[in-house]
Amino acid sequence: MIAAILEALQFAFMRHALLAGVLVSVACGIIGAYVVVNRIVFISGGIAHAAYGGIGLGFFFKYNLLPLLFVNAAAALDQRPGYFPLVGAILFSLAAALVMGLVQRRTRQRADTIIGVLWAIGMAVGIIFVDLTQGYKVDLMSYLFGSILAVESSELLIILALDVIIVVLVALFYKELLAISFDETFATVENVPVDVIYLLLLAMIAMTVVMLMRVVGLIMVIAMLTIPAAISGLFVKDLKRMMVLSSFLGMVFTTLGLWFSYSWNLTSGAAIILVGGVTYLLSLMVHPVLLRARRRRLEQAEA
Repeated sequence: MIAAILEALQFAFMRHALLAGVLVSVACGIIGAYVVVNRIVFISGGIAHAAYGGIGLGFFFKYNLLPLLFVNAAAALDQRPGYFPLVGAILFSLAAALVMGLVQRRTRQRADTIIGVLWAIGMAVGIIFVDLTQGYKVDLMSYLFGSILAVESSELLIILALDVIIVVLVALFYKELLAISFDETFATVENVPVDVIYLLLLAMIAMTVVMLMRVVGLIMVIAMLTIPAAISGLFVKDLKRMMVLSSFLGMVFTTLGLWFSYSWNLTSGAAIILVGGVTYLLSLMVHPVLLRARRRRLEQAEA
C-alpha cells in the first residue's frame, strides 16, 4: 500500500488531490461537528444543491460576459477553467444559506418546504445558465459526483483561504456557537445574538460545501460532512475533541479513497464516501461492545 501511494504521489494531480483532501477534512471536521450537534443535515444538503446555481453563473459569466468586456479574457481564463465556477459557487451558496436561514427563522412556513424549494431553484438556475453558455459546455457530472483528481493549484489556494476563514471564525465565536448548539434559550438569556450566530454557522457550512464539491461532488456532500462527525460523536462527547477526531477521520477517508481509486481505477469521490460509510457501519457495531466492556470495568472497580 505504501509503495502504491508513493508511486501515485509522483504525479502532480495526485499530490493536488491529496492536499485538497487534507484541507477539506479540516473544515469538514470542524463544521461537520456543528451540523451533527445541531441536527441540520437537511439544510446542509439544501445549501449544497443550491450551490449548483453558482456554478452555472460562473461559467456563464466567464464565457459570455467577460469576453464582451475584455477581448483576450476567454483565452486567458481557459488556463484556469475551474476558477470562476468555484467563486460563483461560493457567492451563490452563501446567498442561499443566508436566505434559507432568514426565512426559516422569521416565517411560520415549514423549514423543510422552504429548503426544498430553494434547493430546486438553485439546481434549476445552474442548469439553465449552463444551457445559455455559448460554445463551451461544462461536464455536469464532475460537479455532481466530484473531481478531486482535477483540482488545480488556483483552487487549492481558494480552499486554503476558506479553511483559514472558517478556523478563525470558529476560534473567535466558539462560545457563542457552543451556546446556540446546546441551549438556544440560555444563549438568548445571555444576550448572545442567536440569529446572527446561526447565520454565521450557515455561511461556514456554505463555504465547506463548496470545498467538498470538488472532492466528492454535490450529491455526496452530506455524507462527507456528517459521517466523520457522526463517528466521532459515538466515542467523544467534548465538541473540540469531536472536531479534531472528525478532521483526522476525514483525512484518513480521503487518503484511503484516493488509494483505492488509483489502484482499482474507481471514481475517487465514490471511493472516499464508501470508505467512510463502511467505517461508520463498523463503528455502530463496535460502539455497544466498547460500552459494555466499560461498564464491566466500572462494576469490577466498584466491587
